[in-house]
Amino acid sequence: MSRGATRKKRISDLLRLAKAARLRAWAPYSRFRVGAALLARSGKVYTGANVENASYGLSLCAERVAFARAVSEGERKFSALAVVTGSREPATPCGACRQTLLEFGTDMRVYCANLKGDLLEDRASGLLPRRFGRGHLRKPR
Repeated sequence: MSRGATRKKRISDLLRLAKAARLRAWAPYSRFRVGAALLARSGKVYTGANVENASYGLSLCAERVAFARAVSEGERKFSALAVVTGSREPATPCGACRQTLLEFGTDMRVYCANLKGDLLEDRASGLLPRRFGRGHLRKPR
């Protein structure tokens, strides 16, 4: 299989897993189901679905659920994230999820798709170009 074909298969597999995770979302308030599939550099994939709460601020996004699962299993390096929604246009991660993505690297590929198969692709750094990061937390001189 060529490198391009391998890349397309990897993206397709991630999107398929994100789409399946979307079906497990708990979204009784917004009815906006989101599924995510996070590819660790180890090769393992961690999925997540959004989990809403009547106290909206306590809701969890699918992307952050996937990151929490991966990090709790010891993963720290990631190469790609796929997000699938049922929206007319592919939806990109919210600001909190973008900040979470960037905590683990700026080169991570992000694939956002809807159920029709429309696809947006970017790097984590492209989603939040003027981000807050570790460098801002260094002690002042």
